Amino acid sequence: MPLPITAFYAGLLAIWIIFLLFQVVGFRRGEGVSLGAGGSEHGERLIRGHGNATETIPIFLIMLGLAEGLGTTGWLLHILALAFITGRVLHGVHFLKARKGIELRFYGMIITLLATGVLALRLIFSVVF
Repeated sequence: MPLPITAFYAGLLAIWIIFLLFQVVGFRRGEGVSLGAGGSEHGERLIRGHGNATETIPIFLIMLGLAEGLGTTGWLLHILALAFITGRVLHGVHFLKARKGIELRFYGMIITLLATGVLALRLIFSVVF
């Protein structure tokens, strides 16, 4: 069964993960670090920004595909996926910048969690009710 909405957002999110990965690779090449961050706070931030994306994106995409397969309306899938991407980008930008404030990280995580939570509830309700 084709899942075009999920495929579209999987592609966009994969590009975001690749972008974050290139930030880590660029840092490591520039600093001559082959493993870890070499004691650099900036390197740690880049690594965690990429790591957090790879920790949160797969489960969202799995749930998005399941919701699409169960017949969830397209507009709801698009709203949740766009919210999720917005949250991921805000969160990731926090780690790319050498800023001390956590506003982007905070709002990014809130939006990410809301989109993920609503999608999780949608899946549960679509099966139970």
